[in-house]
Amino acid sequence: MTANPLSPESRNAGHRWTFFRAGGFDQVRLAGGKDILSLESLDQKLWVTLSCPTGGLEFDGRTLEMIDRDGDGRIRAPEIIEAVKWTGSVLKNPDDLLRSSSFLPLEAINDRTPEGKMLLGSAKQILVSLGKADAAEISVDDMTNAVEVMAQTRFNGDGIITTDAAQDEATAGLIAEIIDCLGPEEDRSGKPGVSQEKLDKFFEEAQAFSQWWKDAEGRAGEVFPFGEATHSAAAALRAVRHKVEDYFTRCRLAAFDERALAALNGREGEYIAIADKNLSPALEELLDFPLARVESGKALPLKEGVNPAWMAAVETFDTEVVRPLLGHRSVLVESDWEKIKAVFSPYEDWLSRKTGGAVEKLGLGRVREILQGNLKKAVSDLIERDRALESEFSSITSVERLVRYHRDLFTLLNNFVSFGDFYTRKNKAIFQAGTLYLDGRSCELCVRVEDMDRHSTLASLSRIYLAYCECVRKGGTERMTIAAAFTGGDSDYLMVGRNGVFYDRKGQDWDATIIKVVDNPISIRQAFWSPYRQLARMIGRQLSKIAAARDKAMMERAAAGIAETGQKIATGRTAAAAPPAPPFDVAKFAGIFAAIGLAVGFIGTAVVSIVTGFFKLAWWQMPLVIAAIMLIISAPSVILAWLKLRQRTLGPLLDANGWAVNARVRINVTFGGSLTKVAALPEGAVRSLEDPFADKKKNWPKVLIVLVAVIALLYFIYDHGALIKWIKGLF
Repeated sequence: MTANPLSPESRNAGHRWTFFRAGGFDQVRLAGGKDILSLESLDQKLWVTLSCPTGGLEFDGRTLEMIDRDGDGRIRAPEIIEAVKWTGSVLKNPDDLLRSSSFLPLEAINDRTPEGKMLLGSAKQILVSLGKADAAEISVDDMTNAVEVMAQTRFNGDGIITTDAAQDEATAGLIAEIIDCLGPEEDRSGKPGVSQEKLDKFFEEAQAFSQWWKDAEGRAGEVFPFGEATHSAAAALRAVRHKVEDYFTRCRLAAFDERALAALNGREGEYIAIADKNLSPALEELLDFPLARVESGKALPLKEGVNPAWMAAVETFDTEVVRPLLGHRSVLVESDWEKIKAVFSPYEDWLSRKTGGAVEKLGLGRVREILQGNLKKAVSDLIERDRALESEFSSITSVERLVRYHRDLFTLLNNFVSFGDFYTRKNKAIFQAGTLYLDGRSCELCVRVEDMDRHSTLASLSRIYLAYCECVRKGGTERMTIAAAFTGGDSDYLMVGRNGVFYDRKGQDWDATIIKVVDNPISIRQAFWSPYRQLARMIGRQLSKIAAARDKAMMERAAAGIAETGQKIATGRTAAAAPPAPPFDVAKFAGIFAAIGLAVGFIGTAVVSIVTGFFKLAWWQMPLVIAAIMLIISAPSVILAWLKLRQRTLGPLLDANGWAVNARVRINVTFGGSLTKVAALPEGAVRSLEDPFADKKKNWPKVLIVLVAVIALLYFIYDHGALIKWIKGLF
C-alpha cells in the first residue's frame, strides 16, 4: 500500500531524526545542517512551540522582524520554515548555521544560484563602501552600519522623498506643504516624507478646491452679496441663527396659545437657581434663556432687551449683516429675518458643497500658483529617482537578512522547535529575562510580564511558586515587571514587600520588590515541616492574643480605678464603705474543684498510659514509632506537594505571555533545583562557629533531657524486676 504523501509518516520518511528526552517528553535534536533543512518534513505535533511573540524576548529584535514576514508581531512555524529554506538555498553548507557566528565568510555564500550570486556581489560592494574591500567576511555590525548609511542618503529606494531630496527651495517648499496638509510618511531615514500616492492626492485636492472656488466666481454677485465681507457676515449670521429662529418660533407659539407665554419666557425656578450666583454675561446658564422677552407677534430687539449672554453676538450680527442689508434698525421683524436668510442662501449652499478642504489652509492664491506651475513633475521625478534604487537597497536588506540568520537562526530553533537551550543549561533560553537574587537564593527562570493580573490568571496553572516583582532602575525612570519562579528552598520569608536585586541579560542591576505571590509548593522538605510550622505559628498567635487581652483588661481596670479616685478627690468625698463580700459557697467551690480534678486526672491518666506504652517498647522500636507519628502528621501535606510538584510545567507560564507551547514542558524536582540555587558556602571555605552575639545557652534543656533519661532508665529497671532483685541481694 502506498503511503499518503500528506501524512506525517510519509513526510518524515526521508530523514532520520534524533530525539532526546528532557522535561518528560521527546524533543528533536538539531545536530546538523541536514536536520535544519528537513524541518519542513518534521510533524509539527513534535515541535515544542508553534508560535511566539516578537516582543519581550532576549533575542535580536531586527532578526525577529525579518522572520515575521507578515508583520503581525508573532513568529509562526511556517515563517520559521520559510526562513530555514531561504537560508539553506543561499549557503553552500547549512552546517555553518550551527556556529551561530556574527561573521559570515564570503566563500560560504552559494554563488551557483542567481540569488546567491547577487548576494555575494552586494556583500562585496557593501564592504567596499565601508572601506573593507579586502575583507573575507561580513558581520552584523557591518550590515548595521551600511543600512544606516544608506538610509541617511537623499535617495534610499523606499519611494518616499524628504525635503532634503529637493534641489531647489520651491520643490522643497511644496514637499513641506504636502506634509503639512496631508500628513507625513516616514522615510527609511526616519524623517517625514512624501510618496507618489500622497503627491497625487494633494493635487487632486488642490484641483477640487480651485474648481469649487471657480463655481462661486462665476456667480459672484449671488454667492457673495457683500463681496469680500461676505465670509465674516455669514459667520456673524451663523453665530445667532439658531437663537433667532428659536425666538421667532416662541413668538409664533405665544400667538397660538397665550397660556404658553409664561413657560416660553423661562420658568421662575430657572431664575431662582442663578439668583445666588455672581451674575455676568458669560454665565453659562444664560445661554439657554430666550434671546429676548417673548410676546405674541413681537419683533426681535437689536439694542435693548436682549439676553446679556447674546448681546455681543447680536451686536456683531447687526453691524455686519442687518445694517449693510436693511439699514439702521432697532428691531428686526420676522419678514426681514426671512429676507436675510434668502440673501445668504446661495452662499450657504456653496459652502456646504466644499471640496478640497485639505489644502484650504494654503489659500486660493497659493493653490492656483501650485497648479499652474511645474512642481508636480519635479517632485514626481525625485520619487522616481528614489524608486530606481529599490533593488539596490533590497539587495542590501537581503545581505543583512542572511548575516543575521547565519548568527541567530540556530539559536531561535533551539528555543522554538525544541527547548534545547533551556534543558541543556548551556545557554539561557530566549524567554529567560535574567536572574533574581532574593532571600538567599538566585532564580534563573524569570520572564518579562506586561499585564500582571492577566498573566497570573493563566500562569497559576503551571503549579510553580511565582513571585511577581516590580523592577526599577536609574531613579525610577526605567521600570519593568517580571515573574520569578522559585523552585528551591522554602516560602517562609517570601512575601509582598520583600526586596531583592534583578540582573538582566545585559548584566544591568535593577531594584526588585515583590508585589504579588502565586503560592504553590516549592519542595518536599518544606511540605514535610509545614504542619509543625503552622502549629507553631498558631500557638504563637493564640499566645499573643491571650497576652494582648490580659494587658488590655489590666489597663482598663487601672484606668477605671484612676478615674474613680480622681472623681472622688474632685468632689471631696471619702471612700464609702465597700459592699460586704458575698458569703463563701462551699458546695459550688467543691463542685468546681472536683471537675478540675477529674479533668486533670483524665489527662494525666492518658499521658501516663501513652508514656507507659511507649516505654514498654523495645529500644529499637521507639525511634520507629516517633518517625511513624511524624510521618502520619506530615503525610497529607507531603502527598499534596508531591502531586503538585509532579504537575509543574512551563507551558502556562509562557502561554500567558502569548506563546503557543505545543508540549507538556515539565519542571521536575531535580531540574527545578538547577533553576533556583540556594546559598551555600564555597568549597574549601573555612568556617568559624564562634559567634560573639549568639544567644546565651540555657541549662534547663540539658537538665530536662537528663531527667527524662533517668526516669526512663529507672522505669526500665523496675519493669524488668532488676531493682527488686538488687534490693533483696543487699539484705
